[in-house]
Amino acid sequence: MNVARISVDVPTRDADRPFDYAVPAHLEGWVEVGSRVAVPFGGRTLQGIVLALPEDSEVDRRRLKPIADVLDAVPPLSPELVELGIWMSERWLCPLTVALQAMLPAALKGKAEKYISAAPNAEWAPLDRFEQPELIEALERHGALKLSQLLQQHPERGAAVKRWLAEGKLEERQQVEDRLSVKTVLTVVPPSEAELRSALLELPNRAAKQREVLAYLLANREPIAQQALAEAAGTTTAVIRSLADKGLIGLESVTVQRDPYAGRSFEPSAPLALTPAQQQAFAPIADAVDSEAHRVFLLHGVTGSGKTELYLQAIDKALRQGREAIVLVPEIALTPQMVERFKSRFGARVAVLHSRLSSGERYDEWRKIREGRATVAVGARSAIFAPFSRLGLIIIDEEHETTYKQEESPKYHARDVAVRRGQRHGAAVVLGSATPSLETYGAAIELAPGIGGRGEEVVPVYVPLPERVADRPLPRVAIIDMREELRLGNRAMFSRALADALRARLARGEQTVLLLNRRGYATFVMCRSCGYTASCPHCDIALTYHRGSRNLRCHYCGYSEREPEACPSCASPHIRFFGTGTQKVEEALAATFPGIRVIRMDVDTTTEKGSHERWLTEFRERRADVLLGTQMVAKGLDFPYVTLVGVLAADAALRLPDFRAAERTFQLLTQVAGRAGRHELPGEVIVQTYEPEHASIAAVERHDFRGFSHQELRHRRALGYPPYGRLLTLTLTHEQVPLLLSMGQTFASKMRERAAAAGVEADGRPGPGGIAVEVLGPVPSPIARLKDRYRFQCMIKYQGNPDVPGWTAEVMKELQDGAKRHGVQLGVDVDPQMML
Repeated sequence: MNVARISVDVPTRDADRPFDYAVPAHLEGWVEVGSRVAVPFGGRTLQGIVLALPEDSEVDRRRLKPIADVLDAVPPLSPELVELGIWMSERWLCPLTVALQAMLPAALKGKAEKYISAAPNAEWAPLDRFEQPELIEALERHGALKLSQLLQQHPERGAAVKRWLAEGKLEERQQVEDRLSVKTVLTVVPPSEAELRSALLELPNRAAKQREVLAYLLANREPIAQQALAEAAGTTTAVIRSLADKGLIGLESVTVQRDPYAGRSFEPSAPLALTPAQQQAFAPIADAVDSEAHRVFLLHGVTGSGKTELYLQAIDKALRQGREAIVLVPEIALTPQMVERFKSRFGARVAVLHSRLSSGERYDEWRKIREGRATVAVGARSAIFAPFSRLGLIIIDEEHETTYKQEESPKYHARDVAVRRGQRHGAAVVLGSATPSLETYGAAIELAPGIGGRGEEVVPVYVPLPERVADRPLPRVAIIDMREELRLGNRAMFSRALADALRARLARGEQTVLLLNRRGYATFVMCRSCGYTASCPHCDIALTYHRGSRNLRCHYCGYSEREPEACPSCASPHIRFFGTGTQKVEEALAATFPGIRVIRMDVDTTTEKGSHERWLTEFRERRADVLLGTQMVAKGLDFPYVTLVGVLAADAALRLPDFRAAERTFQLLTQVAGRAGRHELPGEVIVQTYEPEHASIAAVERHDFRGFSHQELRHRRALGYPPYGRLLTLTLTHEQVPLLLSMGQTFASKMRERAAAAGVEADGRPGPGGIAVEVLGPVPSPIARLKDRYRFQCMIKYQGNPDVPGWTAEVMKELQDGAKRHGVQLGVDVDPQMML
């Protein structure tokens, strides 16, 4: 009897360990590392992933429960991905099953279904058959019925089912089932021409519809879907089934691909000649791909420098070697344009993986990769887990984006996962950006430790690309001080310079991109009589006003209420909407520039499937003058007639309680500025701000990434923030503040004890080997309450290489029982990107 070591899908820390199971003889040829299996666990049948096939078990073999079933003919996870999941669980302190489940498409995240069937020796009394004749007949006809469907369709039968289960007349079993399966279509397979002619002679003339179907198949010899045949022959599927029942035609279930780009044609493109600067940047990347050597590159190219063409040519090199490539993009909005470029170059070899696909489409694209029909995967963060077996290249475009860090467990960063997979496959990893994250940039220019996993840091090779293609100049950036506009009596949301520039573009038929990183109509609602501000009753957040629906909405928990006609506090009618959102800007554009055509892109206008692509296609086809949006319009978009970029409220994010606020402001402004003047027409950028002297805004005017980054890195070094130190945060949530304080203080004191045991004082002062640890908190989180639960934080800052994550895992185990007893939720984030 063989043994399988399995991670069972119970995402709690109590069950966060592998369990040994016996492999039944009839499954021995099917159970492999990475297989999904159904196993008995605590009276239930659950899904698990096979981690290993050890020669022996730590448990007496006679006590091992057998695996109930194998769920796939081919394991969905390779041994490499299983090893990656184990590494992720240790790296980001999450349950192993959570890390493994993150790699599977939603369709394969199996759920246990209960089935009932008649016991082999069941004897139905006459009263049973009288009371429930339909139920007994269904059981005898089908053998087993899904309990959930039975009770949903016939809730009145629940009492009979319970009674018969207790009497032993019914048996209950559990079966793990996928949430989705492959899509099949009933397809007619035409018989031979001779058989069709013979069938036509046999059919009587009165069977006119059946004869029309056979005549159509005689003229069209290819297999055809049953529904399509019915429409083509002007009949019904019942007629076709009747022919199949007579054996005159064949009906087969044929698997069909749910292709999100079916019906789309992509004009083939050829590689472009590289400029001397591009050739110089491409050479080391090409060399790494050719030699199948794992190296990490930071491709630091200004906006419009042709980074995408380098990606395409590097991928072509990898494919020519019989290897595969993954390309990550940060925003769903970027995906349509990137997909077009990659599909036009590599055709059907490209699979697309992102969350706006349906579950079925995403599953089929995943299968396309696993079955070797695709060799390039393009997608958002989770595409890093594409099931390739011979990876040669991983590209992360706009590598600085925070969307590459997942904010729910497992809280992995796709950049670090890419480095890990690159190491295992001997693949090159290219991190591309016009504004690299300071962690990556600091490592590349060797001002700071490297990137990657703890103890496995690498130093990226710095590859600059400082010029735009064809020597096109970077756009001129003008910083407008909105305080001065107010002094001059301009109370409009558009400065005089921006309004004049917009009019000029409208007159010339050119296009404009406007960025405002706030959706909604107004950012808050306040009474001018008593100062009351409309806030969410469940979160410590001001409500945002949405004029279209005339309601106030919380963007954290979804709470909404109707627009107030008077102040709820003092009944004053002087309640006003303050701040500016994208809806309000859209309204102001229409009022200021009559006839202007505006496309607004924000979370509210892009909820429908395909909406991003639809809006961007309209703008590319010049059916709009202005593309107005939140940060989704700031990056990666390339439109030849965009000659003006306007930024409203450029300083909106500078006051967030986050040490990366200045960096993110600089990155966002630089990225959106890069949308202007990317082709023959020159570009102009107008940035409106109330803080023109701030370093991050002043640096945008000069296109001075180097100056800004080195100044910011000096601040980070002085304060011990990344990239010179690392962070770990523990967030505690509960309805009662005293309980949070008590547990937070316990966590902090236990972490200080472990630092002291390692010979380091937990006050931030360096100890032996340059190790420094500082334990901060517990303190209220910047957003102190969400969904009626208070939030407190403890933060650990550390330098050198102390095992802070290991200490944290130990302390959380010690706190686990108390937290569970009191209902305190603990969430740990290693290397957090969001500090709220």
